[in-house]
Amino acid sequence: MSADPQRIALADADVRYQPDWLPEAAADVLLRALIDEIRWTQHHVRIFGRELPSPRLSAWIGDPGASYTYSRVRHEPLPWTPTLAVLRARLRAESGIDFNSVLANRYRDGRDSMGWHADDEPELGAEPVIASVSLGATRQMRFRRRRGDGSAPVAVALEHGSLLWMAGRTQQFYQHAIHKTRTEVGERINLTFRVLFA
Repeated sequence: MSADPQRIALADADVRYQPDWLPEAAADVLLRALIDEIRWTQHHVRIFGRELPSPRLSAWIGDPGASYTYSRVRHEPLPWTPTLAVLRARLRAESGIDFNSVLANRYRDGRDSMGWHADDEPELGAEPVIASVSLGATRQMRFRRRRGDGSAPVAVALEHGSLLWMAGRTQQFYQHAIHKTRTEVGERINLTFRVLFA
């Protein structure tokens, strides 16, 4: 495990990356367990007035009452799975943050993606802390300024067993995305642990 996370060079943001947060063998076990444990669903999103299937599988998991609205759809939490509970406990021990929910996204191949967005919903608070655990195939997460200043997006390769922290004013100033790729890539699961406020 890396001693210290690497700070990503994004002005006005606090983004840190630990590529080897989990050993490879442990990450392999977690990936297989989460594929089996989580009740995966293909949600629908509304884009320009049309209902379209989301380009990935997902699940919202959390404490009772940790309801979350994104893409204009309200999601009630599924209960914590044994594997997610273990990851949550480790994150709490390392950070002191009591995450009460997690969004799990499953990217089946390079055609699955996540468009530009910021995790800035009111229930996440003014400066949310999000812990993003990646398992499986490496995919590029790109960050861009919400109000364009002409700078090029910054890409971070999210590796198997890695942990990305987004905190401070990151969501105020930046959007992030996982774009489709024509490169042949395997399956990937991403877990974004959050704290929802009532």
